[in-house]
Amino acid sequence: MKKLPLGIQNFNEMITGDYVYVDKTRDIYNLIRGAKYYFLSRPRRFGKSLLLDTIGEVFQGNRELFKGLWIDDSDYDFAKHPVIRLDMSNIPNKTPDILERSLFEELNACIQREKMNVSGTESAVLFKRLIENLREKYNQRVVVLIDEYDKPILDHIDDRETAEANKKVIREFYGILKSMDPYLRFSFFTGVSKFTKTSLFSELNNLKDITLDEDYTNICGIPINSLDYYFGEHIKNLEKHKRFKDIHNIRERILAWYDGYSWDGETKLLNPFSLLSFLDQKKFSAFWYASGTPRFLLDYIKKQPESFSGLKNAEITENMLDAVNLDNIMVSSMLFQTGYLTVKEIPTTQHTPVYLVDIPNFEVRDAFNHHVLSSLIERDDEYTGRAKLAIDRALRTSDLQQMLTILRGLFASIPYELHVDAEAYYHSIFYAVMTVLGFDIDAEVSVSTGRVDAVLDLDDKVYIIEFKFERCPANASEEDRQKHFDQALSKAMDQIKDRGYHKKYAGTGKTVYLAAFAFLGRDDIEMRCEQDVAKHLDRGSI
Repeated sequence: MKKLPLGIQNFNEMITGDYVYVDKTRDIYNLIRGAKYYFLSRPRRFGKSLLLDTIGEVFQGNRELFKGLWIDDSDYDFAKHPVIRLDMSNIPNKTPDILERSLFEELNACIQREKMNVSGTESAVLFKRLIENLREKYNQRVVVLIDEYDKPILDHIDDRETAEANKKVIREFYGILKSMDPYLRFSFFTGVSKFTKTSLFSELNNLKDITLDEDYTNICGIPINSLDYYFGEHIKNLEKHKRFKDIHNIRERILAWYDGYSWDGETKLLNPFSLLSFLDQKKFSAFWYASGTPRFLLDYIKKQPESFSGLKNAEITENMLDAVNLDNIMVSSMLFQTGYLTVKEIPTTQHTPVYLVDIPNFEVRDAFNHHVLSSLIERDDEYTGRAKLAIDRALRTSDLQQMLTILRGLFASIPYELHVDAEAYYHSIFYAVMTVLGFDIDAEVSVSTGRVDAVLDLDDKVYIIEFKFERCPANASEEDRQKHFDQALSKAMDQIKDRGYHKKYAGTGKTVYLAAFAFLGRDDIEMRCEQDVAKHLDRGSI
Protein backbone atom coordinates (compact mmCIF):
# COMPACT_ATOMS: atom_id res chain seq x y z
CA MET A 1 0.00 0.00 0.00
CA LYS A 2 1.48 3.33 -1.09
CA LYS A 3 2.08 6.00 1.54
CA LEU A 4 -0.13 9.07 1.96
CA PRO A 5 1.60 12.21 0.58
CA LEU A 6 0.35 14.54 3.33
CA GLY A 7 2.12 17.89 3.04
CA ILE A 8 4.34 16.77 0.13
CA GLN A 9 4.43 19.19 -2.82
CA ASN A 10 7.57 17.84 -4.49
CA PHE A 11 6.85 15.47 -7.39
CA ASN A 12 10.29 13.81 -7.27
CA GLU A 13 9.91 13.00 -3.58
CA MET A 14 6.37 11.73 -4.13
CA ILE A 15 7.40 9.27 -6.85
CA THR A 16 10.72 8.08 -5.42
CA GLY A 17 9.25 7.86 -1.92
CA ASP A 18 6.44 5.53 -3.08
CA TYR A 19 3.61 7.92 -2.20
CA VAL A 20 0.15 7.95 -3.80
CA TYR A 21 0.13 10.25 -6.84
CA VAL A 22 -3.17 11.10 -8.55
CA ASP A 23 -2.11 11.23 -12.20
CA LYS A 24 -2.59 14.70 -13.71
CA THR A 25 -0.12 14.24 -16.57
CA ARG A 26 -2.76 14.05 -19.28
CA ASP A 27 -3.90 17.54 -18.32
CA ILE A 28 -0.28 18.69 -18.29
CA TYR A 29 0.26 17.22 -21.77
CA ASN A 30 -2.79 19.11 -23.06
CA LEU A 31 -1.51 22.34 -21.50
CA ILE A 32 1.90 21.96 -23.09
CA ARG A 33 0.38 21.21 -26.50
CA GLY A 34 -2.04 24.12 -26.19
CA ALA A 35 -1.35 27.75 -25.34
CA LYS A 36 1.84 29.41 -24.09
CA TYR A 37 0.66 31.55 -21.16
CA TYR A 38 -1.73 30.13 -18.55
CA PHE A 39 -3.46 31.24 -15.38
CA LEU A 40 -5.25 29.05 -12.83
CA SER A 41 -7.10 30.07 -9.67
CA ARG A 42 -7.72 27.42 -7.04
CA PRO A 43 -8.16 27.49 -3.23
CA ARG A 44 -5.19 27.02 -0.91
CA ARG A 45 -3.98 23.47 -0.27
CA PHE A 46 -5.69 22.17 -3.37
CA GLY A 47 -2.61 20.88 -5.22
CA LYS A 48 -1.46 23.96 -7.17
CA SER A 49 2.14 23.74 -5.94
CA LEU A 50 2.42 20.03 -6.74
CA LEU A 51 0.97 20.72 -10.20
CA LEU A 52 3.63 23.34 -10.94
CA ASP A 53 6.40 21.13 -9.61
CA THR A 54 5.21 18.27 -11.83
CA ILE A 55 5.13 20.60 -14.87
CA GLY A 56 8.69 21.65 -13.99
CA GLU A 57 9.87 18.02 -13.94
CA VAL A 58 8.23 17.40 -17.33
CA PHE A 59 10.01 20.36 -18.90
CA GLN A 60 13.32 19.42 -17.29
CA GLY A 61 13.13 16.15 -19.17
CA ASN A 62 13.07 13.83 -16.13
CA ARG A 63 11.17 11.09 -17.94
CA GLU A 64 12.21 8.35 -15.50
CA LEU A 65 9.96 9.91 -12.84
CA PHE A 66 6.89 9.46 -15.08
CA LYS A 67 7.15 5.73 -15.68
CA GLY A 68 3.66 4.21 -15.58
CA LEU A 69 1.90 7.59 -15.83
CA TRP A 70 -0.22 8.74 -18.77
CA ILE A 71 2.35 11.08 -20.28
CA ASP A 72 5.02 8.38 -20.43
CA ASP A 73 2.95 6.51 -23.05
CA SER A 74 2.21 9.66 -25.04
CA ASP A 75 4.19 11.16 -27.92
CA TYR A 76 5.75 13.84 -25.71
CA ASP A 77 9.54 13.94 -26.27
CA PHE A 78 10.60 15.24 -22.81
CA ALA A 79 12.99 17.81 -24.32
CA LYS A 80 15.00 19.51 -21.56
CA HIS A 81 14.22 23.20 -20.94
CA PRO A 82 15.56 25.66 -18.36
CA VAL A 83 12.88 26.29 -15.70
CA ILE A 84 12.43 29.32 -13.46
CA ARG A 85 10.20 28.48 -10.51
CA LEU A 86 9.08 31.25 -8.13
CA ASP A 87 6.90 30.59 -5.10
CA MET A 88 5.56 33.99 -4.04
CA SER A 89 4.37 32.57 -0.70
CA ASN A 90 8.07 32.33 0.25
CA ILE A 91 8.88 35.92 -0.79
CA PRO A 92 8.67 38.42 2.14
CA ASN A 93 6.23 41.21 1.29
CA LYS A 94 5.65 43.27 4.43
CA THR A 95 6.33 46.46 2.47
CA PRO A 96 6.84 47.13 -1.27
CA ASP A 97 10.54 47.79 -0.63
CA ILE A 98 10.92 44.46 1.15
CA LEU A 99 9.02 42.72 -1.67
CA GLU A 100 11.25 44.29 -4.33
CA ARG A 101 14.43 43.42 -2.44
CA SER A 102 13.25 39.85 -1.77
CA LEU A 103 12.46 39.27 -5.45
CA PHE A 104 15.89 40.61 -6.36
CA GLU A 105 17.59 38.27 -3.86
CA GLU A 106 15.55 35.26 -5.05
CA LEU A 107 16.62 35.86 -8.66
CA ASN A 108 20.24 36.36 -7.61
CA ALA A 109 20.16 33.00 -5.85
CA CYS A 110 18.93 31.40 -9.09
CA ILE A 111 21.72 33.13 -11.04
CA GLN A 112 24.34 31.84 -8.62
CA ARG A 113 23.01 28.27 -8.91
CA GLU A 114 23.33 28.55 -12.67
CA LYS A 115 26.85 30.04 -12.27
CA MET A 116 26.04 32.89 -14.63
CA ASN A 117 27.29 36.46 -14.72
CA VAL A 118 24.06 38.45 -14.72
CA SER A 119 23.48 41.81 -13.05
CA GLY A 120 20.76 44.43 -12.74
CA THR A 121 19.51 47.13 -10.38
CA GLU A 122 15.80 46.15 -10.23
CA SER A 123 14.07 42.80 -9.92
CA ALA A 124 12.19 43.19 -13.21
CA VAL A 125 15.43 43.97 -15.08
CA LEU A 126 17.21 41.05 -13.42
CA PHE A 127 14.27 38.76 -14.30
CA LYS A 128 14.52 39.80 -17.95
CA ARG A 129 18.28 39.23 -18.12
CA LEU A 130 18.01 35.87 -16.35
CA ILE A 131 15.55 34.64 -19.00
CA GLU A 132 17.78 35.91 -21.83
CA ASN A 133 20.89 34.24 -20.40
CA LEU A 134 19.16 30.93 -19.70
CA ARG A 135 17.93 30.85 -23.29
CA GLU A 136 21.47 31.38 -24.52
CA LYS A 137 23.10 28.94 -22.07
CA TYR A 138 20.80 25.97 -22.81
CA ASN A 139 19.85 26.86 -26.38
CA GLN A 140 16.25 26.14 -25.39
CA ARG A 141 13.39 28.47 -24.63
CA VAL A 142 12.67 29.08 -20.95
CA VAL A 143 9.76 27.86 -18.79
CA VAL A 144 8.46 30.25 -16.10
CA LEU A 145 6.29 28.87 -13.28
CA ILE A 146 4.95 31.31 -10.67
CA ASP A 147 3.07 29.90 -7.69
CA GLU A 148 0.78 31.97 -5.41
CA TYR A 149 1.30 35.00 -7.64
CA ASP A 150 -1.21 37.05 -5.59
CA LYS A 151 0.25 36.44 -2.11
CA PRO A 152 1.86 39.93 -1.87
CA ILE A 153 -1.61 41.45 -2.36
CA LEU A 154 -3.79 39.05 -0.37
CA ASP A 155 -1.51 39.32 2.67
CA HIS A 156 -2.50 43.00 2.85
CA ILE A 157 -6.05 42.97 1.51
CA ASP A 158 -7.23 44.81 4.64
CA ASP A 159 -4.47 47.43 4.15
CA ARG A 160 -5.35 49.11 0.86
CA GLU A 161 -2.20 51.26 0.67
CA THR A 162 0.25 48.35 1.06
CA ALA A 163 -1.81 46.08 -1.20
CA GLU A 164 -1.78 48.67 -4.00
CA ALA A 165 1.94 49.34 -3.57
CA ASN A 166 2.76 45.62 -3.68
CA LYS A 167 0.52 45.23 -6.72
CA LYS A 168 2.55 47.85 -8.53
CA VAL A 169 5.80 45.98 -7.79
CA ILE A 170 4.59 42.62 -9.09
CA ARG A 171 2.77 44.19 -12.06
CA GLU A 172 6.10 45.56 -13.29
CA PHE A 173 7.82 42.26 -12.45
CA TYR A 174 5.33 40.06 -14.32
CA GLY A 175 5.01 42.60 -17.12
CA ILE A 176 8.46 41.89 -18.56
CA LEU A 177 7.27 38.46 -19.75
CA LYS A 178 5.46 40.11 -22.65
CA SER A 179 8.73 41.38 -24.10
CA MET A 180 10.33 37.98 -23.48
CA ASP A 181 7.96 36.09 -25.75
CA PRO A 182 10.68 34.89 -28.21
CA TYR A 183 12.65 33.48 -25.26
CA LEU A 184 9.78 31.65 -23.55
CA ARG A 185 8.43 28.14 -24.16
CA PHE A 186 5.73 28.11 -21.46
CA SER A 187 4.47 30.23 -18.55
CA PHE A 188 2.02 29.33 -15.81
CA PHE A 189 0.62 31.48 -12.99
CA THR A 190 -1.34 30.00 -10.10
CA GLY A 191 -2.99 31.71 -7.16
CA VAL A 192 -6.10 31.96 -5.06
CA SER A 193 -7.65 35.17 -6.32
CA LYS A 194 -8.15 36.52 -9.83
CA PHE A 195 -6.75 39.93 -10.64
CA THR A 196 -6.57 39.15 -14.36
CA LYS A 197 -9.06 41.84 -15.37
CA THR A 198 -7.18 44.58 -13.54
CA SER A 199 -3.96 46.18 -14.68
CA LEU A 200 -1.90 43.46 -12.98
CA PHE A 201 -1.62 41.47 -16.22
CA SER A 202 -2.30 44.31 -18.65
CA GLU A 203 0.77 43.42 -20.72
CA LEU A 204 -0.04 39.69 -20.92
CA ASN A 205 -3.14 40.03 -23.06
CA ASN A 206 -2.66 36.48 -24.36
CA LEU A 207 -2.87 34.88 -20.91
CA LYS A 208 -5.29 31.94 -21.03
CA ASP A 209 -7.39 31.63 -17.88
CA ILE A 210 -8.35 27.97 -17.34
CA THR A 211 -10.02 28.48 -13.93
CA LEU A 212 -13.52 27.75 -15.26
CA ASP A 213 -12.42 25.84 -18.36
CA GLU A 214 -14.34 22.54 -18.42
CA ASP A 215 -11.33 20.82 -20.02
CA TYR A 216 -9.27 21.46 -16.89
CA THR A 217 -11.86 21.30 -14.12
CA ASN A 218 -10.09 18.38 -12.38
CA ILE A 219 -6.51 19.54 -12.90
CA CYS A 220 -6.29 19.94 -9.11
CA GLY A 221 -8.15 17.92 -6.49
CA ILE A 222 -9.29 14.29 -6.41
CA PRO A 223 -12.16 13.28 -8.73
CA ILE A 224 -14.82 11.06 -7.16
CA ASN A 225 -14.37 8.40 -9.80
CA SER A 226 -10.70 8.00 -8.87
CA LEU A 227 -11.20 7.80 -5.10
CA ASP A 228 -11.35 4.01 -4.91
CA TYR A 229 -8.56 3.50 -7.45
CA TYR A 230 -6.01 5.57 -5.55
CA PHE A 231 -7.23 5.33 -1.97
CA GLY A 232 -9.37 2.17 -1.88
CA GLU A 233 -6.87 0.24 0.24
CA HIS A 234 -6.59 3.07 2.74
CA ILE A 235 -10.40 3.36 3.01
CA LYS A 236 -10.77 -0.41 3.47
CA ASN A 237 -8.07 -0.29 6.11
CA LEU A 238 -10.25 2.08 8.16
CA GLU A 239 -12.67 -0.77 8.86
CA LYS A 240 -10.03 -2.26 11.15
CA HIS A 241 -9.92 0.89 13.26
CA LYS A 242 -12.06 1.01 16.40
CA ARG A 243 -13.70 4.31 15.37
CA PHE A 244 -15.15 2.75 12.22
CA LYS A 245 -16.01 -0.80 13.22
CA ASP A 246 -19.74 -0.07 13.30
CA ILE A 247 -19.79 2.23 10.27
CA HIS A 248 -20.79 0.65 6.95
CA ASN A 249 -20.94 3.82 4.86
CA ILE A 250 -17.43 5.22 5.29
CA ARG A 251 -17.16 6.20 1.63
CA GLU A 252 -20.46 8.10 1.70
CA ARG A 253 -19.39 9.98 4.82
CA ILE A 254 -16.06 10.85 3.22
CA LEU A 255 -17.90 12.34 0.25
CA ALA A 256 -20.32 14.26 2.48
CA TRP A 257 -17.43 15.76 4.44
CA TYR A 258 -14.83 16.48 1.77
CA ASP A 259 -16.43 16.21 -1.69
CA GLY A 260 -18.49 18.80 -3.56
CA TYR A 261 -15.93 21.09 -5.17
CA SER A 262 -16.59 21.86 -8.81
CA TRP A 263 -15.68 24.46 -11.40
CA ASP A 264 -18.04 23.28 -14.12
CA GLY A 265 -21.09 22.21 -12.08
CA GLU A 266 -20.66 18.57 -13.12
CA THR A 267 -17.22 17.18 -12.22
CA LYS A 268 -17.07 16.76 -8.45
CA LEU A 269 -13.75 16.84 -6.60
CA LEU A 270 -12.57 16.06 -3.09
CA ASN A 271 -10.31 18.40 -1.18
CA PRO A 272 -6.94 16.58 -1.25
CA PHE A 273 -5.59 18.06 1.99
CA SER A 274 -8.71 17.11 3.96
CA LEU A 275 -8.94 13.60 2.50
CA LEU A 276 -5.28 12.84 3.20
CA SER A 277 -5.56 14.27 6.73
CA PHE A 278 -8.66 12.17 7.40
CA LEU A 279 -7.04 8.96 6.16
CA ASP A 280 -3.91 9.75 8.17
CA GLN A 281 -5.61 10.69 11.46
CA LYS A 282 -8.58 8.34 11.00
CA LYS A 283 -11.18 10.82 12.18
CA PHE A 284 -13.60 13.29 10.59
CA SER A 285 -12.63 16.89 11.23
CA ALA A 286 -12.46 20.27 9.48
CA PHE A 287 -8.80 19.85 8.51
CA TRP A 288 -8.73 22.27 5.57
CA TYR A 289 -10.65 25.00 7.34
CA ALA A 290 -8.56 24.68 10.50
CA SER A 291 -5.38 25.12 8.46
CA GLY A 292 -6.13 28.80 7.93
CA THR A 293 -9.12 30.93 8.96
CA PRO A 294 -9.83 33.79 6.51
CA ARG A 295 -9.89 36.62 9.05
CA PHE A 296 -10.49 39.32 6.46
CA LEU A 297 -13.56 37.48 5.12
CA LEU A 298 -15.07 37.19 8.59
CA ASP A 299 -14.42 40.90 9.12
CA TYR A 300 -16.25 41.74 5.88
CA ILE A 301 -19.24 39.59 6.85
CA LYS A 302 -19.37 41.29 10.25
CA LYS A 303 -19.61 44.63 8.48
CA GLN A 304 -22.07 43.34 5.86
CA PRO A 305 -24.16 40.54 7.44
CA GLU A 306 -26.57 40.70 4.50
CA SER A 307 -23.81 39.18 2.36
CA PHE A 308 -24.01 35.96 4.40
CA SER A 309 -27.76 35.57 3.91
CA GLY A 310 -27.29 35.66 0.15
CA LEU A 311 -24.74 32.85 -0.09
CA LYS A 312 -27.02 29.81 -0.24
CA ASN A 313 -27.64 28.82 -3.87
CA ALA A 314 -26.56 32.28 -5.01
CA GLU A 315 -26.62 33.07 -8.71
CA ILE A 316 -23.45 34.80 -9.88
CA THR A 317 -22.21 35.72 -13.34
CA GLU A 318 -18.73 34.85 -14.54
CA ASN A 319 -17.76 38.53 -14.41
CA MET A 320 -18.65 38.61 -10.71
CA LEU A 321 -16.46 35.56 -10.06
CA ASP A 322 -13.70 36.68 -12.34
CA ALA A 323 -11.66 39.19 -10.37
CA VAL A 324 -10.92 40.88 -7.09
CA ASN A 325 -11.26 44.64 -7.11
CA LEU A 326 -9.45 46.30 -4.21
CA ASP A 327 -11.84 49.26 -4.50
CA ASN A 328 -14.95 47.13 -4.00
CA ILE A 329 -14.38 43.60 -2.71
CA MET A 330 -17.36 41.30 -3.23
CA VAL A 331 -17.73 38.77 -0.43
CA SER A 332 -19.27 36.14 -2.73
CA SER A 333 -16.40 36.50 -5.22
CA MET A 334 -13.74 36.12 -2.55
CA LEU A 335 -15.56 33.18 -0.93
CA PHE A 336 -15.66 31.42 -4.29
CA GLN A 337 -12.02 32.01 -5.09
CA THR A 338 -10.84 31.00 -1.62
CA GLY A 339 -12.84 27.74 -1.63
CA TYR A 340 -15.78 28.52 0.66
CA LEU A 341 -18.20 28.51 -2.27
CA THR A 342 -18.18 26.26 -5.31
CA VAL A 343 -20.13 25.87 -8.55
CA LYS A 344 -23.14 23.63 -7.98
CA GLU A 345 -24.78 24.11 -11.35
CA ILE A 346 -24.53 26.18 -14.52
CA PRO A 347 -28.13 26.64 -15.68
CA THR A 348 -28.61 26.72 -19.46
CA THR A 349 -29.13 30.26 -20.73
CA GLN A 350 -28.87 32.11 -24.01
CA HIS A 351 -27.23 35.04 -22.30
CA THR A 352 -24.10 35.44 -20.14
CA PRO A 353 -23.43 32.18 -18.21
CA VAL A 354 -24.86 32.13 -14.69
CA TYR A 355 -23.22 30.08 -11.97
CA LEU A 356 -25.26 28.65 -9.11
CA VAL A 357 -22.85 28.57 -6.15
CA ASP A 358 -23.11 27.09 -2.68
CA ILE A 359 -20.91 25.88 0.18
CA PRO A 360 -19.26 22.65 -1.08
CA ASN A 361 -19.52 20.19 1.79
CA PHE A 362 -20.13 19.54 5.48
CA GLU A 363 -16.54 20.36 6.50
CA VAL A 364 -16.69 23.89 5.13
CA ARG A 365 -20.32 24.53 6.04
CA ASP A 366 -20.01 23.46 9.67
CA ALA A 367 -16.68 25.12 10.41
CA PHE A 368 -17.36 28.32 8.47
CA ASN A 369 -20.83 28.80 9.94
CA HIS A 370 -19.57 28.42 13.49
CA HIS A 371 -16.72 30.84 12.86
CA VAL A 372 -19.13 33.39 11.38
CA LEU A 373 -21.45 33.19 14.39
CA SER A 374 -18.61 33.26 16.91
CA SER A 375 -17.24 36.29 15.09
CA LEU A 376 -20.61 38.08 15.03
CA ILE A 377 -21.49 37.53 18.67
CA GLU A 378 -17.90 37.37 19.91
CA ARG A 379 -18.56 34.18 21.85
CA ASP A 380 -16.84 30.80 21.69
CA ASP A 381 -17.93 27.62 19.88
CA GLU A 382 -19.15 26.01 23.11
CA TYR A 383 -21.70 28.79 23.57
CA THR A 384 -22.96 28.52 19.98
CA GLY A 385 -23.16 24.74 20.30
CA ARG A 386 -25.40 25.00 23.38
CA ALA A 387 -27.54 27.64 21.64
CA LYS A 388 -28.08 25.35 18.66
CA LEU A 389 -29.27 22.47 20.82
CA ALA A 390 -31.61 24.73 22.83
CA ILE A 391 -33.18 26.41 19.77
CA ASP A 392 -33.58 23.05 18.03
CA ARG A 393 -35.41 21.68 21.07
CA ALA A 394 -37.60 24.78 21.29
CA LEU A 395 -38.58 24.65 17.62
CA ARG A 396 -39.40 20.95 17.62
CA THR A 397 -41.57 21.27 20.73
CA SER A 398 -43.06 24.61 19.58
CA ASP A 399 -41.74 26.24 22.77
CA LEU A 400 -41.32 29.58 21.03
CA GLN A 401 -40.90 31.51 24.26
CA GLN A 402 -37.70 29.60 24.94
CA MET A 403 -36.49 30.21 21.40
CA LEU A 404 -37.11 33.93 21.78
CA THR A 405 -35.17 34.00 25.05
CA ILE A 406 -32.15 32.37 23.39
CA LEU A 407 -32.33 34.70 20.37
CA ARG A 408 -32.38 37.73 22.65
CA GLY A 409 -29.21 36.46 24.29
CA LEU A 410 -27.52 35.94 20.93
CA PHE A 411 -28.49 39.38 19.65
CA ALA A 412 -27.40 40.99 22.89
CA SER A 413 -23.94 39.47 22.39
CA ILE A 414 -23.39 41.33 19.13
CA PRO A 415 -21.15 44.39 19.72
CA TYR A 416 -22.91 47.76 19.63
CA GLU A 417 -20.68 49.09 16.84
CA LEU A 418 -21.97 46.39 14.46
CA HIS A 419 -25.62 47.32 14.85
CA VAL A 420 -27.53 49.12 12.14
CA ASP A 421 -31.05 50.38 12.78
CA ALA A 422 -32.60 48.83 9.70
CA GLU A 423 -34.94 45.92 9.01
CA ALA A 424 -32.47 44.34 6.55
CA TYR A 425 -29.81 44.22 9.25
CA TYR A 426 -31.97 42.26 11.70
CA HIS A 427 -33.20 40.02 8.90
CA SER A 428 -29.59 39.23 7.92
CA ILE A 429 -28.44 38.60 11.48
CA PHE A 430 -31.39 36.28 12.17
CA TYR A 431 -30.64 34.35 8.98
CA ALA A 432 -26.94 34.17 9.87
CA VAL A 433 -27.70 32.94 13.39
CA MET A 434 -30.11 30.21 12.25
CA THR A 435 -27.88 29.10 9.37
CA VAL A 436 -24.79 29.02 11.52
CA LEU A 437 -26.66 26.96 14.12
CA GLY A 438 -27.28 24.38 11.41
CA PHE A 439 -30.94 24.95 10.55
CA ASP A 440 -32.36 24.67 7.03
CA ILE A 441 -33.41 28.25 6.41
CA ASP A 442 -33.89 30.10 3.13
CA ALA A 443 -33.90 33.88 2.80
CA GLU A 444 -35.95 35.97 0.36
CA VAL A 445 -38.00 32.99 -0.83
CA SER A 446 -40.01 33.72 -3.97
CA VAL A 447 -43.71 32.86 -4.04
CA SER A 448 -46.35 33.91 -6.56
CA THR A 449 -47.36 36.94 -4.49
CA GLY A 450 -43.95 38.23 -3.47
CA ARG A 451 -40.91 37.31 -1.40
CA VAL A 452 -41.00 35.76 2.05
CA ASP A 453 -38.31 37.14 4.34
CA ALA A 454 -37.35 33.65 5.53
CA VAL A 455 -38.60 30.06 5.58
CA LEU A 456 -37.38 27.69 8.30
CA ASP A 457 -37.95 24.07 7.29
CA LEU A 458 -37.90 21.24 9.84
CA ASP A 459 -38.81 17.57 9.45
CA ASP A 460 -42.49 18.05 10.35
CA LYS A 461 -42.85 21.85 10.59
CA VAL A 462 -42.40 24.90 8.39
CA TYR A 463 -42.08 28.43 9.81
CA ILE A 464 -43.02 31.28 7.44
CA ILE A 465 -41.20 34.32 8.83
CA GLU A 466 -41.61 38.04 8.26
CA PHE A 467 -39.46 40.74 9.92
CA LYS A 468 -40.37 44.32 10.80
CA PHE A 469 -38.26 47.03 12.39
CA GLU A 470 -39.78 49.97 14.26
CA ARG A 471 -37.84 53.00 15.43
CA CYS A 472 -38.50 53.62 19.09
CA PRO A 473 -36.88 56.29 21.29
CA ALA A 474 -34.52 54.88 23.89
CA ASN A 475 -36.42 56.61 26.68
CA ALA A 476 -39.87 55.47 25.49
CA SER A 477 -42.31 54.26 28.14
CA GLU A 478 -43.25 50.61 28.37
CA GLU A 479 -46.68 51.48 26.98
CA ASP A 480 -45.16 53.21 23.94
CA ARG A 481 -42.77 50.31 23.39
CA GLN A 482 -45.68 47.87 23.40
CA LYS A 483 -47.55 50.02 20.88
CA HIS A 484 -44.54 49.92 18.57
CA PHE A 485 -44.31 46.17 18.99
CA ASP A 486 -48.03 45.64 18.33
CA GLN A 487 -47.88 47.78 15.18
CA ALA A 488 -44.84 45.95 13.82
CA LEU A 489 -46.14 42.47 14.68
CA SER A 490 -49.57 43.16 13.18
CA LYS A 491 -48.01 44.59 10.03
CA ALA A 492 -45.78 41.52 9.58
CA MET A 493 -48.56 39.00 10.29
CA ASP A 494 -51.02 40.80 7.99
CA GLN A 495 -48.46 40.74 5.18
CA ILE A 496 -48.02 36.96 5.51
CA LYS A 497 -51.77 36.38 5.45
CA ASP A 498 -52.77 38.96 2.86
CA ARG A 499 -50.16 37.73 0.38
CA GLY A 500 -50.78 34.09 1.16
CA TYR A 501 -47.12 33.26 1.76
CA HIS A 502 -48.13 30.07 3.52
CA LYS A 503 -50.09 28.59 0.58
CA LYS A 504 -46.95 27.34 -1.16
CA TYR A 505 -46.49 24.86 1.70
CA ALA A 506 -50.05 23.57 1.89
CA GLY A 507 -50.30 19.85 1.22
CA THR A 508 -46.70 19.14 2.26
CA GLY A 509 -47.91 17.17 5.28
CA LYS A 510 -46.03 19.54 7.57
CA THR A 511 -47.54 21.84 10.18
CA VAL A 512 -47.22 25.41 8.91
CA TYR A 513 -46.54 28.23 11.36
CA LEU A 514 -46.76 31.94 10.55
CA ALA A 515 -44.14 33.84 12.57
CA ALA A 516 -43.91 37.63 12.83
CA PHE A 517 -40.76 39.15 14.33
CA ALA A 518 -40.53 42.76 15.51
CA PHE A 519 -37.28 44.54 16.40
CA LEU A 520 -36.94 47.79 18.31
CA GLY A 521 -33.23 47.45 19.05
CA ARG A 522 -30.29 45.16 19.67
CA ASP A 523 -32.00 42.61 21.92
CA ASP A 524 -35.44 44.23 21.99
CA ILE A 525 -37.32 41.51 20.12
CA GLU A 526 -40.86 40.18 20.20
CA MET A 527 -42.56 37.48 18.17
CA ARG A 528 -46.12 36.46 17.36
CA CYS A 529 -46.90 33.04 15.93
CA GLU A 530 -49.99 31.41 14.47
CA GLN A 531 -50.56 27.89 13.22
CA ASP A 532 -51.92 27.97 9.67
CA VAL A 533 -54.19 30.98 9.06
CA ALA A 534 -57.27 30.29 11.14
CA LYS A 535 -55.83 28.57 14.19
CA HIS A 536 -54.09 31.05 16.48
CA LEU A 537 -51.68 29.71 19.08
CA ASP A 538 -52.80 31.03 22.44
CA ARG A 539 -49.48 32.70 23.18
CA GLY A 540 -50.16 36.32 22.34
CA SER A 541 -46.94 38.18 21.78
CA ILE A 542 -44.14 35.82 22.82
